[in-house]
Amino acid sequence: MRISLQEILNKIMLNRRILRIKAFKVLYSSVLSGSVSLSEAEAQLDMSCEATRDLYVYMMGIVSPLTAVAKERIESLKRKFNPTEEEKNPNMKFAENALAAMLDEDQDFQKIFKKRKFSWDQYDLCLKKIYSSMQSKQYFQDYMASEESSLAEDCRLFIKIFENEFVDNTDIGQILEDMSIYWNDDLAYSLTYCCRSLESIAKGRRWELPPLYQSDMKTAPGIESDRRFVHKLLQNAYGGYQKYSGMVSETVSNWDQDRIVSTDMALIVCGLAEAENFPSIPVKVTINEYVEISKFYGTPKSRIFVNGLLDRLVQKLAADGRIQKIN
Repeated sequence: MRISLQEILNKIMLNRRILRIKAFKVLYSSVLSGSVSLSEAEAQLDMSCEATRDLYVYMMGIVSPLTAVAKERIESLKRKFNPTEEEKNPNMKFAENALAAMLDEDQDFQKIFKKRKFSWDQYDLCLKKIYSSMQSKQYFQDYMASEESSLAEDCRLFIKIFENEFVDNTDIGQILEDMSIYWNDDLAYSLTYCCRSLESIAKGRRWELPPLYQSDMKTAPGIESDRRFVHKLLQNAYGGYQKYSGMVSETVSNWDQDRIVSTDMALIVCGLAEAENFPSIPVKVTINEYVEISKFYGTPKSRIFVNGLLDRLVQKLAADGRIQKIN
């Protein structure tokens, strides 16, 4: 089966926006602490990137424990005093879903999951609450009522579970926060990637651990290393922080300067570092990326502020001959 370049790129966990966010967050925390060296910041960056893939593996690993909860619930109802006919002869469709069986038998997945010492065993109460929530939803009831029984249908069900049960789930959020300082902000993206994997499995492909960076894809030679991109971005933003933040201070009034939040400053510094040091990336792309990121990590006014300042300061850098772009 021939795979297009776009399909290859879709297999990569960390796209450029996610990498920009990670560089920005490491820069922000480094500046805030005031005592983090560049080498320490780069180590944090690598851990943050790898943590995204770890979270993906952990969330894929919820399939079998959730299935086990269904089996336990069915057995418990069978054992109760005077069970109903439905409880004596339950619908086993979800409890015997093919996706859980496939992942349980996939040696690569099991090896990776166990190597990271992951487990859902201690979160039985959370899993039971998720299963109860699923049972009340129309998508689950439709699945249970359908006569179709296939791996593809089971994958489609779990896509709905990932989309409906985990985002904004306070129990899941607390579990992830306890396990890793990097995980909470990555949940939505990791769930999206779980859904991509399930779509691939539904088409008959094996589960594969996704590469983090484009340079990891042997089938796409010549693509610029994304790891090199994000490290170079952090290095230039970290090393040029005083220079770039000084440009901001010189540009805004004293009143506006007092109102600049540290997240906005870190975003603008990253944007200026990228504009000056990456000749192959158009200025418009850089500005648009950091404006989009500011919508999630700044104040309600950050988008306008970051857009205006970046545009003005990039023009100044260009006028001074410090920005040279490849046509």
